[in-house]
Amino acid sequence: MDELLIRLLESADVGEAAAVWWESRHADGSQLPPAVHTAEQVVTWFADVLLPDGQTWVALDDDRIVAVLTLDGDDLDQLYVAPEAAGQGIGSTLVDLAKDLRPGGLALWTFQSNTRAQAFYRSHGFREVRRTDGAGNEEHAPDVRMAWGPDRQHSPTATPR
Repeated sequence: MDELLIRLLESADVGEAAAVWWESRHADGSQLPPAVHTAEQVVTWFADVLLPDGQTWVALDDDRIVAVLTLDGDDLDQLYVAPEAAGQGIGSTLVDLAKDLRPGGLALWTFQSNTRAQAFYRSHGFREVRRTDGAGNEEHAPDVRMAWGPDRQHSPTATPR
């Protein structure tokens, strides 16, 4: 990796950013349940929801998007790194950005099956605050609520994805 550039998602990025999300989600060894939407629906979601919301950042290496971060208020809603760029510190850089942007605290959901993500977030100071049976998320897969920061000492009440 040369020099990483992080900036807000732009309209020209939508297809490439959605592809990073999709490829990360479906990579060999992924611990995530299969997406319930098609790749085309994910592109539409990026264009119609994430782009206008203005809380999605992309990380670029050599003008190629290698990671996506979305905040939703004080929730770290999406963090995906392209499989070929994983393990190079890009995810950590984006978590640090999220903490800088939300110094009062962050929370997130991850699937119980995604033990690598749980370990990653724990290494960045997040702690588990709740587990669910997954009834509240689209995948209907058991998940874990994790939180970081001074205002996140107790279980947040937000509904899973």
